[in-house]
Amino acid sequence: RRLQGADLPASVLLNDVLPSRHADADTVLDQLMIEGELVWAGRGTLGARDGKLALYFRDQLPLLWVPPVDDPPDDELHHAIRSHFEQRGASFFKAIYLACGGGDVGAVLDALWDLVWAGEITNDTLAPVRAFGRARRSKASGRPTVAATFPAHASGRWSLVTDLLNDVIESPSGTQKATAWTHQLLDRHGIVTRQSVAAEGLPGGFTSVYPVLQHLEETGRARRGYFIERLGGAQFALPGAVDRVRSVPEHSITVLASTDPANPYGASLDWPAIEDGRIGRIAGTYVILADGHLVGYLDKRKLRTFDLAPANFTMVASAIARLGARSRKLRIESIDGQPPAQTELGRVLGESGVSPALRGLSYRS
Repeated sequence: RRLQGADLPASVLLNDVLPSRHADADTVLDQLMIEGELVWAGRGTLGARDGKLALYFRDQLPLLWVPPVDDPPDDELHHAIRSHFEQRGASFFKAIYLACGGGDVGAVLDALWDLVWAGEITNDTLAPVRAFGRARRSKASGRPTVAATFPAHASGRWSLVTDLLNDVIESPSGTQKATAWTHQLLDRHGIVTRQSVAAEGLPGGFTSVYPVLQHLEETGRARRGYFIERLGGAQFALPGAVDRVRSVPEHSITVLASTDPANPYGASLDWPAIEDGRIGRIAGTYVILADGHLVGYLDKRKLRTFDLAPANFTMVASAIARLGARSRKLRIESIDGQPPAQTELGRVLGESGVSPALRGLSYRS
């Protein structure tokens, strides 16, 4: 529920964000979708083999839906696919393919996925999204006779997102949408600031939810205060969140995808200043947090540390090893610009399952 409506790269959501929270996330998600409780929608393309998507509980989609801002795809195949859905409704890919006149399977499938990332078409499961990142463009042509001729990212039943949006007795008002988004942000962040709302990309920004936050304060359901330094006085929080922030934290090391909504850096909090290179909320990069403080940033094969105390080396190494076990493709070729073998952290990593490789360190299960 906390992740509802968050626009995330599909690769990060499926490989990092959800697995870091639940040991069997894929099975649980698929079950919720089979039961009709959960739906997803594309939120923009990210290169050839990835895109942003968001998850929603079905009854919350009309309240939390924000139309994509990019111009919709506008080729002949796109129009043919839209026309098919308007006439026939939810369909499997074979019917979509035949409605487009057959021909190049890859071209029809590419057009379908253009509409998926544009937020127009969704699927009953996430199986095709998982397959999309591994897919190669189909070279097949002609009219196939069996479904087995279609790639894995064509599987499942496709439908229009507008059908889900219209599946309500009465369309929600602007006030109802603002109220739903305010509660969603409070649930997701605990403490809502102008910066955290801006990072969500919500139309209207902080102004759109401020009246609702004020009402929640007046009715005692939220608190307003200066809870986080340097983020201004317009901060609103759930009472329980304030208590947790003020309590003494347990000593912990956490590794998150940098685009994970639970990572405050690059959203509510500024990144530390660096002399070379760049750090940011980029798909495929990770942050290492010690009691919430940024102590490391893993960009592809380079690990950069920030005021990382030697006392935390063992815990950091264990956390990175757990990341390697989950991703199965971890490699570190430099730590703070030096070969890992020449650093103390690199030596500790070698004792935690991240072993010496031809270049640097790599995880071996």
